[in-house]
Amino acid sequence: MALFKKRTVGKPGEWFYCLEHKKVEEGPDCPAKDRFGPYPSRQEAQHAMETAQERNLEWDTDPKWHDRKGPDEDGAAG
Repeated sequence: MALFKKRTVGKPGEWFYCLEHKKVEEGPDCPAKDRFGPYPSRQEAQHAMETAQERNLEWDTDPKWHDRKGPDEDGAAG
């Protein structure tokens, strides 16, 4: 008998996108470190990578996160 049971996180009916296998999975098949989700539908999980790209682009171009001037922007010699 094992001392520790392997616990999974999530429930059937929740959808995940596995980054390792590059596929949609229902329920927690792969470890949390290898997946995006949960998503409420298979379709949303299928578009996980596009959603991540869109969110990354929004974050990269959000002026609230880029309010400090870099060395090239403040006129400092480099």
